[in-house]
Amino acid sequence: MITALLDENHKGFVPAALRNGTFLKWLKRTHAWLGLWGAALGLLFGVSGFVLNHRAQMKINAVTPVESSVQVDLPDEAKADPDALANWFAGYTGIKGHPRMRKQPAKTVIWNDHPVQKPAEWSVSLSRPDLELSATYTVGNRYADVKRSEQNFWGVLTRLHKGDGAGIGWVLLVDTLAGALVMLCLTGFLLWSRLHGPRLAALGLMGTVVVWGCCVVL
Repeated sequence: MITALLDENHKGFVPAALRNGTFLKWLKRTHAWLGLWGAALGLLFGVSGFVLNHRAQMKINAVTPVESSVQVDLPDEAKADPDALANWFAGYTGIKGHPRMRKQPAKTVIWNDHPVQKPAEWSVSLSRPDLELSATYTVGNRYADVKRSEQNFWGVLTRLHKGDGAGIGWVLLVDTLAGALVMLCLTGFLLWSRLHGPRLAALGLMGTVVVWGCCVVL
């Protein structure tokens, strides 16, 4: 009698429409296809992450950018303010995007035991996964130091791994990987439980503990 009652409760734990082989088969297919997509992007992030983590210890010289620098005579309008410098730099490089600006105000520093007034400095940069351009201008100078850094294949991979110079398309693509991992976890849990009441209850309990732990830590 008690066993029959427990079985009846287990059956009622999830909707009847989900307690069938067709839904489990759909879960398996969804899990498999999401796993394939996650594996494709995961391979990219795994290889680039390995290079980033061990290039110093293992002396991996795969990431070797080609760098060059030149001094450029700035037009008067580019010296007016940081925004003017950014507009000039965008046109000078010909790279689409919004330049990143960094401003350091003028300040007093100690040099050779004497206080020296250091003028303000403006830095602007534009980047793609394969290329990075930057310009640094010290207020009052005539020239700006323009640097160019070109990445090889491994450099592009590592920059994509960090999202440096990546556009909105790449950001959205990486978001699909994050979504796929979440769905893999959910479908994997459901496949493991086989929609059985006690197992689903256990998963719900573990999920509650994990969420509570994350809220406490954060």
